[in-house]
Amino acid sequence: MPLPAEVSDHVASLLDGADSRVLVGITGPPGAGKTTLARALVTDFIGRFGRAAVGYVPMDGFHLSDAVLERLGRRNRKGAPDTFDAAGFVALLHRIREMGHDICVPDFDHTAGEPISASLIVPAAARLVVVEGNYLGLDEPVWREVRQLLDRLVYVDADTAVRRERLRERHIAAGKTDADSLAWIGSVDEPNAALIATSRNRADLVVLND
Repeated sequence: MPLPAEVSDHVASLLDGADSRVLVGITGPPGAGKTTLARALVTDFIGRFGRAAVGYVPMDGFHLSDAVLERLGRRNRKGAPDTFDAAGFVALLHRIREMGHDICVPDFDHTAGEPISASLIVPAAARLVVVEGNYLGLDEPVWREVRQLLDRLVYVDADTAVRRERLRERHIAAGKTDADSLAWIGSVDEPNAALIATSRNRADLVVLND
């Protein structure tokens, strides 16, 4: 999705009045377009202030590995809140808030379906850090600390049919059959979407991406 002016203007005004690093969260249900929006926001502000002034932190980097999920018996619902290292994610956000040196953060390989350690860097001079993920506004133990560490939270939403079609295409591209994709959407993605929707009222701004 193109970067909405309301998001760009909102973040710019926040930075104008800030004398310290600003953390902006982008959240929403699976298939809503939050990753695309988060990356567009990063690109926009790198263009304004330079690469060293902007950091990007995807929550997906804190997915538990498939091997760990198998051991815990959670592989069949990968993407649910308890399939992430939530405490590790919160600890990283504290470090980003408090420390003024380069910080390595994990990313996620959507083709392999696995996290990649220390693959991204939040620069020491970063004025803006864009944090992206499903559960940034979730009001549950451990996860609720995330919202407290964010200066602003943007919720990206989309029509259910639009989201489901995007998810179907994503799962097929990752190797699932059409039938398996639809089954996963119904049993995993949509229950997660319903849970994420409970955090919508904790956002400062809601963006529709249909």
